[in-house]
Amino acid sequence: MPLKWKRVWVSDETFESAGVFDVDGDGVLDIVSGAFWYKGPDFRKKFEIGEVKKFGEYYDDFSTIAMDITGNGRLDYVTGGWWGNNLRWRENPADPTKPWPEHILAAETGNVETTRGWDIDGDGILEIVPNTPPTRTVKFYKLKTDKNGKGTGEFTAHTAYEFPEGKGQGHGLGCGDIAGNGRKDIVLCKGWLEAPADPLKGQWLWHEDFPTPPWGWAASVPMLVVDVNGDGLNDLIVGNAHGYGLWWMEQVKGKDGQRSWKTHAIDPFNAQYHDLMWVDIDGDGQCELVTGKRHRAHCGNEAGEWDDLGIYYFKWTGDAFAKQVIDYGPIGEGQGCGIHFAVADLRKTGRLDIVAPGKDGLFIYYNEGQEKA
Repeated sequence: MPLKWKRVWVSDETFESAGVFDVDGDGVLDIVSGAFWYKGPDFRKKFEIGEVKKFGEYYDDFSTIAMDITGNGRLDYVTGGWWGNNLRWRENPADPTKPWPEHILAAETGNVETTRGWDIDGDGILEIVPNTPPTRTVKFYKLKTDKNGKGTGEFTAHTAYEFPEGKGQGHGLGCGDIAGNGRKDIVLCKGWLEAPADPLKGQWLWHEDFPTPPWGWAASVPMLVVDVNGDGLNDLIVGNAHGYGLWWMEQVKGKDGQRSWKTHAIDPFNAQYHDLMWVDIDGDGQCELVTGKRHRAHCGNEAGEWDDLGIYYFKWTGDAFAKQVIDYGPIGEGQGCGIHFAVADLRKTGRLDIVAPGKDGLFIYYNEGQEKA
């Protein structure tokens, strides 16, 4: 049976990123989006975090990655954007209703499409991995910790790979074990970087496996690394972030051990699949693909931007993905899900809800469970 959803308005703010974490330490989840945080459980009280620079329709704020960066038990968060050419973090003050100091995590990164946090080296602490499409260098940033394993407020930069002159890393970023050796490889628009045994000091190996990908120049962030069909090999799920299409790429191993990829369409008829999640949204013990359209991804100037908006989950049937609609409708009625949306059990029901930011406002989709037959 399909899930039933309740849409609730939170704010008319047009920030495109949101995160969910306990801001004030009261044991209740809050929402952080752009210049504000919204106090749970009803998210009606709104507190200013600090100014976020605006560039036309965009805010320079394309991620909300929660981490205890200072080691004081309070969750801070990491962001960055295209225009600032840097990564920044906001420090959760002792009184979170006061302004949050902003710190530079990494200066001169190049244009940041968006950023994700993955545990690259397996120590239990997230590394910060930005997608900087025009730049040649693929970097990630590691939080420095003290002898007790607590954050010190500083990060060290690590270079995974540098492309030849005149070639950038491209639009798209993912992370997961493609090689099948238990390590966290990094996926980019046209291929993937194989992680060495020591990802901080070893040499990463480039595999240009999709030189002419179906998603064109703009892969989603993230590109999901998951074993879709249960054959023991991790596959890829990738959306076209700035055009039509959503696919899964089946990893195939030949008798000679050679790797190849077989393309399967999931949804060729909808556009701007910029952010994807692989979570158990219906509580059956199996993960589903949750995604939707990023409204006005390029300010109305690309294929599909004026189509109806939608948020969906896709359930694997064993043969293909079955599309389930969470919300869908014309611009002004339907809703998209921005560049960095969030899922969390906001009401402690045991069900995952969706927090959807975007240029069309900030909304919650409460998961009401399966409809009664």
